[in-house]
Parts: sequence; structure tokens; C-alpha cells
Amino acid sequence: MARSSDREPLTPADETDASADPLRPSDHVDSVRAPSEGRGGDGVTQPRLGPIGYLRFFWRQLTSMKTALFLLMLLAVAAIPGSLVPQRTSDPNGVVQYRTDNPDLFPILDKLGVFDTYSSPWFSAVYLLLFISLIGCIIPRTKHHFEALRARPPKTPARLSRLAGYRTVTIDQSGGGAGRPSVTPAAAVEAARAQLKRAGYRTEVFADSVSAERGYLRETGNLVFHAALVGVLLTVGVGGGFGYAGQRVVVEGQTFTNVLGSYDSFNPGRWFDDSQLDPFSITLDRFTTDYEEQNRDALGQALDYTADVTTRTQDGDDDEKRQIKVNSPLAIGGSNVYLLGNGYAVDVTVRDGDGDVAFRDTIPFLPQNTNLMSQGVIKVPDSSPEQLGMIGFFYPSAVDTESGMLASNYPDTLNPVLSLNVYTGDLGLDDGVPRSVYALDTVGLTEVAGADADTSAIRVTPGETADLPNGLGTVTFDGVKRFASFDVHHDPSQLWVLLFAGLSFAGLLTALFVPRRRVWVKARDTGSGLVLEYAGLARGEDPTLERAVGDITRTHLTGLGVPAEAAKAVASGETTASTSRDDESSPAPDGRKLSS
Repeated sequence: MARSSDREPLTPADETDASADPLRPSDHVDSVRAPSEGRGGDGVTQPRLGPIGYLRFFWRQLTSMKTALFLLMLLAVAAIPGSLVPQRTSDPNGVVQYRTDNPDLFPILDKLGVFDTYSSPWFSAVYLLLFISLIGCIIPRTKHHFEALRARPPKTPARLSRLAGYRTVTIDQSGGGAGRPSVTPAAAVEAARAQLKRAGYRTEVFADSVSAERGYLRETGNLVFHAALVGVLLTVGVGGGFGYAGQRVVVEGQTFTNVLGSYDSFNPGRWFDDSQLDPFSITLDRFTTDYEEQNRDALGQALDYTADVTTRTQDGDDDEKRQIKVNSPLAIGGSNVYLLGNGYAVDVTVRDGDGDVAFRDTIPFLPQNTNLMSQGVIKVPDSSPEQLGMIGFFYPSAVDTESGMLASNYPDTLNPVLSLNVYTGDLGLDDGVPRSVYALDTVGLTEVAGADADTSAIRVTPGETADLPNGLGTVTFDGVKRFASFDVHHDPSQLWVLLFAGLSFAGLLTALFVPRRRVWVKARDTGSGLVLEYAGLARGEDPTLERAVGDITRTHLTGLGVPAEAAKAVASGETTASTSRDDESSPAPDGRKLSS
């Protein structure tokens, strides 16, 4: 560091510039300037950081509050793809459909991990960096805050007039009554200390002044907010590891039991164990949909979905009737059961060429449009003499179009019709390769009824039986039912996330609305009167500081016997005045004396 004798003298121009700058105080001294070229010297030499220095630098950058806020915003942006495209963990069928609809874009998004957004490496990296950054911010700030809580309020500054809300008043005690004692500086300071103590300030008396400080709850709320945010991140991560999500399609009259083999698709957490599956069962009694029937522009639009179910738990003695709606999940066995989708399922009986029942089941058909025209697959591997495969199209309210094709003009079952394209050949069910129940691979199969066959597609209505071509048997449309698609979601961290989210919100409100400020009251006897000074200092944003100092001034002066009008004038900043105390022979406001 250069000595004061090494400083270059200011030129007259420099002195003129410095004195003309209104933002510089009169006693401002410029820092030492580096020697310019030609005057000798090598200038300022920056120290070399080295590996440890660079690590310390990057650590400080990572644990700064700016970086934490940036990572929090980046995490919100990184979560956007999870709401734009279907996720394998929650909507595996949607991923398959997206791949069919976007064959060129799907491989690119799949390599980027967009369909597994919340478990992708890039999302996890942002998540972990935010976690580390917040912890790195909280620990040193907590230590500093704890030390500040134990520290005494600072000493009174020598020049209170430089601070915000400065007010001064001289109390002329010479006009007091004979029986009224004068107010000493110590008594005025003690009165101010008691007043500030009652207002929630931490106080410390220093000779002729009192120093008060309040608002530590602001930093406490700030730390609670960030600590709770870490708690949210931690519980979400741990809860996701111990949780699970599973999907199941349930037809009216069928029962779903919460065991691993009952799920159509299942996505366990990293630390999931079968013992976490609490035993319960859900029977879908009835599924109803309310449609718009008054507004012709929205005719047939679904207004509400209701799944009436019967539930039973291991500890329950009786069955319980419950309802599941789109925004009203069912809480059972520590899990939430959500209603994801719905559609129609057809009851079909297929007899082979020998007249034996080769297939009898209720098959869910997947909706293809808003009028619930649905498509499904029927596989009959036990048919004789050949295996049968059928691609079916169900029309809830069938109408003939001009092209001769069927269509559905309403989502309810006003005129249900089932159309079947029939195939024969090896269905590939015995080769050990998993096959989708919603798709039929027609490669190697022979179409015997349909658009490319000699026989047109088979059309049947509920209760009707139709003959299959070539003596392959018959198919009977026994009836139609509704199905509901349920998502069972188990997250053991839900209550903890709610707790930490509430703490975070409370801490944020505290940090925003609790002001942090320091206030000083100084008293000295000049012989001609008692001089009182009031001032404050904001520790952060505090637009009400001057008003708070004014309120303290008014209350303190009134407590010392100053007339209320005079105290109010000083507190409002209308005058920095000299005033007398009230006496018995001169009531306020006539008894006060003010001079500007």
C-alpha cells in the first residue's frame, strides 16, 4: 500500500472537478492513482490466484445470492418441457402416440431426454447446483446472523445530522414552575430507552445517548425462506426416490387391487420396495359423463366426469362408496388416485369354427376424437382352425357418411355400432416378445374381412351375432361399458413439502415487510436548555424510516412534558425548534415557545 507521502498532488483542474462534484463530501480524498507512464514506477501488480485461489473464487461465485436466483429461474425454465410433451413416468401411452405423430422430431427429443425431463442429466445438474448454491449461501449467513443477534447495538455516531430523519429540539427549562424539576440528560435518555424497549428495539445506553436496533426478524425470515427452499428440494428428491406412480384401466364392474401385477404400467422410485404398496382395492361401479345439451355451438362437449367406486382397505371392515373426479382425487392407502381418462369398452364373445367359445372378454377401445370414435384390438390365439386377430372401430352414435364410411356424431351411446376387420395367421404371441394389447401387427397376417378383402368389414350392434368368413366361427357384440384410466401416485414427502412450502412463504413475507433499522436519541445540557437529537439509519429498503423517527420524537417529547402541538411540529419536520415544557400556569398550546 502506498504511503500518504507517495500520493501525487492534485492539479488545480483536479481540485476544481472534485469541488464541483455535488456527490462528494467536502473532506473527500481521492485514492492513490497508479503512476502514469513516463513518471516512473511499474503501476499496480495484481496477485496471482493459483489453483486454490481459483477454486475459492468459483466457490464464492456459486454460493452468491445472484447465482442462486439465476439457478432457481433456470430450474423453472428447465421444467417447461415436462409440461409441453408427455412424460414416460406419468403418460407412457402419450409418449407412444407422440412418437407416432412426430416420427422425425421424436428421436431428437428422446436423445435430449425431454420425455424424462425430471430425471434427465441436465435437469439434475441444475437441481444439484441450486441445492449446493443455497446451502453455501445459508451457512455463512446464518453464522453471521447469529453473531449479530448476540452483538450489542452500535455506538451512537458523532454526527447524527448526516442520518435519515434527523430532528433536533432544545427544551427551555427556565420557564418551568417553581415546583417542576428540570429534566436531566440522563433522565431523557432513560425515558427514550424505556420507550424504544416497549416498541421492540434492542437498546444500549452510551453516556449521553441511547442506541436502539430492531428488524432482525427480517434476516431471520430471509434465512427461513432459503432454508425452507432447500427443504423443498430435498424432500422432493427423497420423496421421489421412495415414491411410485402406476396406471391402470378399469372397466365398469372390474376391481383393481394395489399389487404390482395389477398395474398396466408402473414407474417406481429409485429406492422403491414392494412392501410400500399398502393393500387396498377399488371397484369401478359406474362411470358417468355430463354433456352439454343446451348450447348448440358446444353440443356434446363434456362438462363433468364422475367415477363412482367402492373402496376397501386392509383395516376397513365395510366397503365405502366414494367418487373420483378430474380435480378431486381419491386418497386411499397413503396414495392419491387420479382420474386420467375414460372411454368405451366392448363385451365380445368369439366362437371358433367348431362352435366352442375361443374368447370372451371386455376390451377397452381407445378414443380417437371428441365424439369418442374408438379403436381397439381383439386377439384370439385359441381359435381353431386358425388364430384370429381383429381391429375394431366402435362408434357410440353411428351415422353413414356420403363415402359409405361410418362416423360418430355424438359421444354418448345413441346408436352404438362395432365394425371389425378380421385377420388370420400367427399372431406372434408365443415367441416371447412383449406385444401391446392396443396394437395388432398385420405383417404376415391375411385379411379375410375388411377394405382389402373379398368380404367387407363386419358390423354388429349390441346383442347381435355375425358369422366370420370362411367358416372361422362367429362374433357376438354382447354390450358396451365405460372404462376409466386411473393414475395411482404415492409420494411420502407430500406433508413435508407442504410444511416447507408454508415456511418458505412465511419467511418470504417476513423478509419483505419487516424493516431493519437503527435509531438513536441523544441528550445534552448546554446550560441554556436541554438539546435532544433524533436520527435513524435503514439497513436495507425502509421507506417508512423518517416517519418512524418522527413518531419516536413526538412520543418522547410528549413524555418529557413538551406540549403536544410543539412535539408534533418537531416530529413532522416543520421546525427544528426551541420549546418550553408545560407548566401549571401556562397550559398548552399557549404555554409553548417556539423559535425557528
